[in-house]
Amino acid sequence: MRFFRPFFTAGRLFPEALFRIKSPEKTAYLTFVDGPDPESTPELLDILDSANVKAVFFCSGEAVEKYPELADQIKLRGHIIGNHGYYHLNGWKTSLYEYCNNAERASRTTSSSFFRPPYGRLRISQYNHLKKTFKIVFWDIMCYDFDISYGADRSLLLLKKKLRPGSIIVLHDTLKSTCRTFLNNFLEDAMAKGYKFSKTL
Repeated sequence: MRFFRPFFTAGRLFPEALFRIKSPEKTAYLTFVDGPDPESTPELLDILDSANVKAVFFCSGEAVEKYPELADQIKLRGHIIGNHGYYHLNGWKTSLYEYCNNAERASRTTSSSFFRPPYGRLRISQYNHLKKTFKIVFWDIMCYDFDISYGADRSLLLLKKKLRPGSIIVLHDTLKSTCRTFLNNFLEDAMAKGYKFSKTL
């Protein structure tokens, strides 16, 4: 079963985390995870440039150390880099000490302000520790662009259908992701409906 929005109980478990930014304005927030990647990141940056849209890239500390020039390009083009952990750890299967050290290690090259848990899996103890340092950012819409079997057309349709004011959208900055094939279409459609995109979470 697929869940396009987080469980309604997630906000109760993590009350200070961001899932959606409530606003009467037609503003949405585009975020990417798992990069930077030498093949997908440049293409995503070009698409965003052509649409004049800024986003938040939640990057792996390991990938930033491997591709520092790509992280520099993300920042030079006016986007924000967030923290997605040094390694892509599953919080449900990782100790408090290891998980928090992993996030703190990544903060040296990514962000000391914003953290997104890999897989969205976070224990309450991990949350309580990390919220002292980071604004923890989940999402409002997951369109499964990382799953080739789901298909780009379905992902695009889902985004168009589920988009609402304040939505935080998660997409994937990886070669496997289908989002590069539909991102421009989605942005054009959303902006034609009066939406603007902000990087200010």
